[in-house]
Amino acid sequence: MFDLWVLRHNLLDRIVGLKYFNVFGPYEDSKGDMRSVVSKAYSQIRQTGKVQLFRSYRPEYADGEQMRDFVYVKDAVDVTLHFALNSEAGGLFNCGTGQARTWKDLVLAVYAGLGVQPQITFIEMPEQLRGKYQYFTQAEISKLRKSGYMRTFTLLEDAVREYVQDFYLPQEA
Repeated sequence: MFDLWVLRHNLLDRIVGLKYFNVFGPYEDSKGDMRSVVSKAYSQIRQTGKVQLFRSYRPEYADGEQMRDFVYVKDAVDVTLHFALNSEAGGLFNCGTGQARTWKDLVLAVYAGLGVQPQITFIEMPEQLRGKYQYFTQAEISKLRKSGYMRTFTLLEDAVREYVQDFYLPQEA
């Protein structure tokens, strides 16, 4: 209802809405099954040594090569603060890196952060997901850049390493 009210009263240029793409980072374990694949992969590796990813059912994507725009929570907070401190900006903005990466890249970064050899197995995707599954998502961030946000997003490998080594590993000690 609120979005319709905003549109009806021509206020969209005076408020900010953010669409967050695949955010991961510390303290997400409370999200249960909705937590990131970084968190799930860490748990799988610690329990079994292996990570399970869905097989691909499209010939243009190899298993594990489905792609997402993964955003480190620190970058998502930074984008959010950019708008909180910038009263001139208004509208709807994507909060993503603008660079899609594969699930395999993400999982390999978790293994690298742990310093262990990767063991990835590909499992069947549940039948009810196959027709709905998105094989590629990537934030279009030109509007974000035009708003004045020019910081570089944290490289996936660096963000995952920091998350694993600074958050998860100290909990094991």
